[in-house]
Amino acid sequence: MAKESSGTGRKAGGGLARPVQPSPDLAKIVGNDPLPRSEVVSKVWDHIRKNNLQNPQNKREIVADDKLQKIFGKDRCTMFEMNKHLSKHLS
Repeated sequence: MAKESSGTGRKAGGGLARPVQPSPDLAKIVGNDPLPRSEVVSKVWDHIRKNNLQNPQNKREIVADDKLQKIFGKDRCTMFEMNKHLSKHLS
């Protein structure tokens, strides 16, 4: 039986903490092991910063490289749209 979080009556380990399996395309960025959703987002941001993929004129916009184009389905997306596109690659 899962542990309950303190005082809420809900089971711990759900939501953002529950490990999710990245798709093969996303695994090229974050690795193949199941990770919490928050860690997936963090690793994608590491990739974006390492490869200087933020638009210098509009830091909210991400310019996709070949790996991110497979995730986003387009050349550019905003940081707000990114989570919607990531969700399609997590199970």
